[in-house]
Amino acid sequence: TMLHSALALCLLLVAVSSNLAIAIKKEKRPPQTLSRGWGDDITWVQTYEEGLFYAQKSKKPLMVIHHLEDCQYSQALKQVFSQNEEIQEMAQNKFIMLNLMHETTDKNLSPDGQYVPRIMFVDPSLTVRADITGRYSNRLYTYEPQDLPLLIENMKKALRLIQSEL
Repeated sequence: TMLHSALALCLLLVAVSSNLAIAIKKEKRPPQTLSRGWGDDITWVQTYEEGLFYAQKSKKPLMVIHHLEDCQYSQALKQVFSQNEEIQEMAQNKFIMLNLMHETTDKNLSPDGQYVPRIMFVDPSLTVRADITGRYSNRLYTYEPQDLPLLIENMKKALRLIQSEL
């Protein structure tokens, strides 16, 4: 009976390990729920507080994207943002990234109102850079799909400002 139970144990281990292999295979590309479609290869922080912590710690600027799922302007921006290689590469390597579908208690993140889409930059000294604006005077921090070159410029500007102020 000893042999019998050892055999049973072996079979059990084989079953467990093959199930494990399947689970691991499935997990290889974890569904990046925090990305909400803005870029699955980007490491997203979950909260504004977490974003501020990592910005300070890593000396990288924090980029905060305010958006809503049912807003067509947010959706249009998200589509081009997630497909733009230069933006994705910068977001992955040079920024702490946060996308939010709700407002924070930090009034500095809504200097000219709470609208979406709205993109704000916060530097590692935890200063909200209200000076990095888009092209619309009535909504200073919004971007439309055709404004991606300006958004790229503004991302580079956020990086340059840190270099010059450290």
